[in-house]
Amino acid sequence: MRIHIAADHAGFELREHLIEHLSAAGHDVVDHGYKEYDKLDAYPPVCFAAGEAVVAEPGSLGIVIGGSGNGEQMAANKVSGVRAALVWNESTAELAREHNNANVISLGARQHTLEEATRFVDIFVSTGYDPASRHQSRIEMMSAYEAGER
Repeated sequence: MRIHIAADHAGFELREHLIEHLSAAGHDVVDHGYKEYDKLDAYPPVCFAAGEAVVAEPGSLGIVIGGSGNGEQMAANKVSGVRAALVWNESTAELAREHNNANVISLGARQHTLEEATRFVDIFVSTGYDPASRHQSRIEMMSAYEAGER
């Protein structure tokens, strides 16, 4: 699976770890940065880039990482077609995919251990979505609103 990943300075180490972990698991990981640690970097540009790449490649997923994951989720969700979910435990990782067909996971690197964050990503990536589920109508409502169909 193609997975797009991006992080600011707070998520730099977790991003590096996840790139290695996901690549070792056979995923095609595309790194949208930042490539060098800089405590003054800004998360929106790299989150936009990862989100745009996910939308451009249906079936791919994205991971955005920061200190809390909040701003990164907000930035990714500015990209039309992105459904980014802030994940903080195993259940939210699973439900983000299973119920909301989220295509981007947002993580707070300062909120979790490497092991916890890796587990959340593994659950997110391995969980499928059933478009025949009762949740599909809700996703369609959000997509229509995003498209300006009020």
